[in-house]
Amino acid sequence: MLASVKGRDRRGAELWRGMGGVALDLLFPPRCPSCRAPVAADGNFCAPCFDTLHLITAPMCECCGIPFPVAAGEDMRCPACLEAPPAFDAARAAMVYDRVSAPLIAALKFQDQWAGLARYAQMMAGSGAALLAECDLIVPVPLHWRRLLKRKYNQAALLAYALAEGAGKPCRLDLLRRAVPTKPQMRLDRKSRLTNVRHAFALSALAPAQLKGKRVLLVDDVVTTGATVDVCAKLLRQGGAARVSVLALARTVKE
Repeated sequence: MLASVKGRDRRGAELWRGMGGVALDLLFPPRCPSCRAPVAADGNFCAPCFDTLHLITAPMCECCGIPFPVAAGEDMRCPACLEAPPAFDAARAAMVYDRVSAPLIAALKFQDQWAGLARYAQMMAGSGAALLAECDLIVPVPLHWRRLLKRKYNQAALLAYALAEGAGKPCRLDLLRRAVPTKPQMRLDRKSRLTNVRHAFALSALAPAQLKGKRVLLVDDVVTTGATVDVCAKLLRQGGAARVSVLALARTVKE
């Protein structure tokens, strides 16, 4: 009898949730995160916009994930990774940062437009499936507290939490902190970016105990030169991490 009542209650709750979702769709119809055209479900891209996204697929550098124009064999690395191996073990990104993807990331980063968040996390999970499967915990690239107060949220943390929820992995925001309020990286050249972030991050007092022997997945929204994630990866390794991988929504790619 009790089981029957619980079953009816559960079905009733599901019905109410479904009706609530229909009502919200009527009041606020789902729209494409890019062009705002109506779509079937929240977070979906319309077909024309999805076709313009430059998704990153193989062949690519085994280390940094930069796409190669032609197949170059297994376990191949780009010249940059061969010349100066990064502190992270591997990096992957879902799409190229260009004129199509830049407005999407800007909307997520600065305009409180989270409609595409679940879809972005799915895209990242697909691109970094192997990295996500092997990691023990997920750590987002942190914002300085002043910028966090101004922006109200850290877009890298939103992506990290969405990935963690989907993969059933712990997400830790208390292990890595931004100690210096640096200039935005997008406005700087490579040399300036390296200088800008060299001493920008620090480990928290909790980090050594939590990182020892762990495989960490470092999450950011955009990787440009890789300077930021490289500095963070070095710190995580110093804190005891056995492996550090990087997963981003987008990354810049030279023509």
